[in-house]
Amino acid sequence: MSTERIGIIGGGIIGLALARWITQNRPGARVTVLEKEDAVARHQTGHNSGVVHAGLYYRPGSLKATLCRRGTALLREYCAERGLPFEQVGKVLVAADADDAARLDDIERRAEANGVPGVRRLGPEGLREIEPHVHGVAGVHSPSTAITDFIAVAEALADDVRRSGGRIVLGAPVIALRQETDTAEVLTGDPRGERVRRSFDRVIVCGGLHSDRIARMAGAPADPRIVPFRGQYHELAPGSRYLVRGLIYPVPDPRYPFLGVHLTRHVHGEVMAGPNAILAAAREGYRLRDVLPGDLADTLGSPGFWRLARRHWTMGAREMAVSASAALFARQARRLVPAITGADLRPAPAGVRAQALSRTGELLDDFAVDTHDRVSCVRNAPSPAATSSLAIAEHLGENVLFA
Repeated sequence: MSTERIGIIGGGIIGLALARWITQNRPGARVTVLEKEDAVARHQTGHNSGVVHAGLYYRPGSLKATLCRRGTALLREYCAERGLPFEQVGKVLVAADADDAARLDDIERRAEANGVPGVRRLGPEGLREIEPHVHGVAGVHSPSTAITDFIAVAEALADDVRRSGGRIVLGAPVIALRQETDTAEVLTGDPRGERVRRSFDRVIVCGGLHSDRIARMAGAPADPRIVPFRGQYHELAPGSRYLVRGLIYPVPDPRYPFLGVHLTRHVHGEVMAGPNAILAAAREGYRLRDVLPGDLADTLGSPGFWRLARRHWTMGAREMAVSASAALFARQARRLVPAITGADLRPAPAGVRAQALSRTGELLDDFAVDTHDRVSCVRNAPSPAATSSLAIAEHLGENVLFA
């Protein structure tokens, strides 16, 4: 029986899923989750589209591909077990023109290699049978793509951890992390302004938007660095929700890890349009006016950022214009559903994506984890990390922590 003291930094869905896996698979392990906010799932987990991805896009053999497929199955089972929403509404990828249609071939090949069930090519009439208000020259349908409530999932995972004897400490921002000969020492704040020192045998950093900073505390390299990208959402007015039955996506541009403005129905009935992607001026910059000089300096001080900016400045300028203009945002949505107008869209809360960036200016495409003595760091876990969370936890447990 294990008596290891294991600390997990970050109370998002990955940290909580890992804590649950350890409490269920390492009897006697003492697990503590340290979360800086006053509740779990306050950042990426609580600011996403709720889509359970089927694995259409990801490079076959990559961690994203394998863990997405495994994660989807585990999440479906978990939601059924816990009575959480899980609706298999399906997704269509819509090719707006011949260039888009040409890229569908590669997506179909990847979907087949990844074992995504039921994927089929559609013509214009086939698209309209599934989504009557869509306009496109061709498409791909993924009937197994689903939606859920990831905040509810995270809260259920937290309940499981507590019931299994694990601890979740809220209001505990990490101030310092130092590795000693026999332990990893974590210094946190608390709501009363005091500092608390905790000793662990192993620490796993699942810090999302701050993961690179915490990793550096443990002696890990500065790169890859986290660059925050703000994603603006709009909500369709209730009278316009009929325009979207399930999930409607553009054909993704393979040069970028962002999917472009898409239309997603949520389990509680809302229909969202978005997100686009612009550089955020704060790691938690959910509003355009949110600017933290230290966060911005971190981004602008990265050699990789300037290499990225030189290559893709036109895309960045276009995304900024779309974010600032409801009319341009509506134009993006109309490429998928022509009936949508600016009057149908209402501003909705934004999200911020923690995207890892290499020193050479490459946006990391796959999940990334590295280990430095007693500390393992999840360095890149953007979408489909929520979908894959239970499988990521399994992977970390079996192949990183206790291999």
